Amino acid sequence: MKIRYCALLLPKLIIIFSSFNLIAQKIRNQKDTVGFAQYEWQMDSIMARMDAEDKTVTPEVYKAVISPHDDYAYAAGLYNKTLAGIKAQTIILVGVAHKARNFKLQDKIVFGSYQQWKSPYGNIEVSPIRDKLIQKLPSQDFIVHDSMMQTEHSLEAITPFLKKNNPKTTIIPLLVPYMKYTDMRKFSGDLAGALYQIMKEENLQYGKDVAVVISTDAIHYGDEDWGGSNLAPYGTDILGTAKARQKDLDISNEFLSGTIDNEKIRDFTKATVQEKDYKEYKWTWCGRYSVPFGLLLANNLNLLLDGNPLYGKKIDYRSSIHNTHIEVKDIGMGTTAPANTQHWVGYVGMAYE
Repeated sequence: MKIRYCALLLPKLIIIFSSFNLIAQKIRNQKDTVGFAQYEWQMDSIMARMDAEDKTVTPEVYKAVISPHDDYAYAAGLYNKTLAGIKAQTIILVGVAHKARNFKLQDKIVFGSYQQWKSPYGNIEVSPIRDKLIQKLPSQDFIVHDSMMQTEHSLEAITPFLKKNNPKTTIIPLLVPYMKYTDMRKFSGDLAGALYQIMKEENLQYGKDVAVVISTDAIHYGDEDWGGSNLAPYGTDILGTAKARQKDLDISNEFLSGTIDNEKIRDFTKATVQEKDYKEYKWTWCGRYSVPFGLLLANNLNLLLDGNPLYGKKIDYRSSIHNTHIEVKDIGMGTTAPANTQHWVGYVGMAYE
């Protein structure tokens, strides 16, 4: 009787222990299940429907990239093409904090305490290096804020491509809310110094073992469906659209390409952020903080490890109205915003070696 009773009880105990394990693991769930794939078969369909050039495997090894984070219907090809050169297993993900105002977050790096992130190809482990970094950083540099991390979509957009490229991928997610350039310089320097120490201790190589992926969309343009704001300083006709696109190209060519230095990164900030109020846009890139912070981090790390600055090249520039869309409705996905001359978003893919 005792043996039978134990046999009956065992499945219940397994369920209880499994539940405790799930709680202990602290899994971050996916936020956007419309614009991004949530199932493996959806992701496989997206990959299959990309243009052939976006599926090309590159032998190059990138130390850092800038990737878009908009709907897969609009930008999946550029994600894949940009992230193809990321070969490292541990990825530092530098994301936008779109809802930072809701949580009154500013002037600090935002980390989470999640141990895994849900993705179409299975959960992605958060690298133990994250907690080592947090221990080494000055307390005034950062905050751990799971609600912000769960609400934000700019990193979960990228993780399936990383997991597809390397099933053993681990991540170190961080978000950059409203932040003054002087703070970006200090915090990114502190983070690069801490990461340098860990990489030297653990014999990790930049590009081969550790890489930086920066998330941003480029210009948000138009005069409709922007919460009542008019984001079309040049107008929404053919000429105005062309001017906006050209300015985006100029920004990526002048400030994000070639040999990277602090002056270029500072000038990017000046081009995208109001000088009198660092919380306000000057040119509507949602990554007006993630891009300079991420580049400062990536470049500082390369200077510490290699003694040389990074060199950036453009993978491509696209937008939600300047490139062919991928059909997604038949696989249970969609788009989270319209794509027309009165509401469009630009995307840039940059690689750094």
